[in-house]
Amino acid sequence: MTPQRDQQIDVLTRELSHPDAQQLLTTQALARLAYTGSDGLPRVIPIGFHWDGEQIIVCTVPASPKVPAVQARHHVALTIDTDAGPASRALSVRGVASVEIVDGVPDEYLAASTKGMDAEQARQFEAQVRNVHKKMARISIRPLWARFYDFGAGRLPESLQKVVDDEPRATR
Repeated sequence: MTPQRDQQIDVLTRELSHPDAQQLLTTQALARLAYTGSDGLPRVIPIGFHWDGEQIIVCTVPASPKVPAVQARHHVALTIDTDAGPASRALSVRGVASVEIVDGVPDEYLAASTKGMDAEQARQFEAQVRNVHKKMARISIRPLWARFYDFGAGRLPESLQKVVDDEPRATR
């Protein structure tokens, strides 16, 4: 590997392993997935997700329009965030997606869909979806780039941090 690639991996690892980024990855119910549709135009959709420690997994029905679109154009982006006003936190990820059509219901779909459910609700949900879905598309997203932002703690996008840093001291 080149020194530049090593540095990119270090930044990616640091951003994804930040404790608050880990909290978003493991507790938030929805991500907003961006991909290029089959018509060449961008799409952003809310979708349940599961973080397996290395990849972000989203599952859907094989007939979903996103399946052939992602198979044709593998680069995607997503954000996982909170809406806490000035204390908002967000994890932005860019990556490469792969699609696999699987028999039955993937464990990652159940893990994503049952966040926040108690054990009985999760059991009932699982029984229902196993009756409905005979096949599903499992989309695995391998992160290539990530940034964790915590607006309340001053962990800002670089462009915004530059504005804050350049602001005259008298107005602070």
